[in-house]
Amino acid sequence: MFDRLEIKVLLPGPRYVAQLRFWVNGEDVVAGAVGEGGRGPYADVVLPVGERGPLEGSGEPRRVDVGEPDCTGGCCGYLSVVVQRFGDVVQWPDWQVPKGEGAPPEFHFEAGAYDAELARVGADRWWSVPG
Repeated sequence: MFDRLEIKVLLPGPRYVAQLRFWVNGEDVVAGAVGEGGRGPYADVVLPVGERGPLEGSGEPRRVDVGEPDCTGGCCGYLSVVVQRFGDVVQWPDWQVPKGEGAPPEFHFEAGAYDAELARVGADRWWSVPG
């Protein structure tokens, strides 16, 4: 059975531009690993226009920062995961977590559904429009 990924774009605020949150099987992975005050990566970094984003799984494993605590990742560490594609499966293993936090489990996504979710959230770029 595959895990289910939903990516949400959070509204820009006074301190941050639009950021992403990753919900897997109905649970907010960032909040679960770095706390409610933490934040996800900036949307424009993870969903670049016209090029492959860091979340697009390939045969080469890639470590991706997906969150940080409220005190910032430079202080306590980032929440990061390795993203890798094996045929029809995109795998998120090998979590690194901020100091004192528990790691999420390893996730396995069906590649077609995973790619569709990245395409869905990347297609509506309402958050990148200035003003």
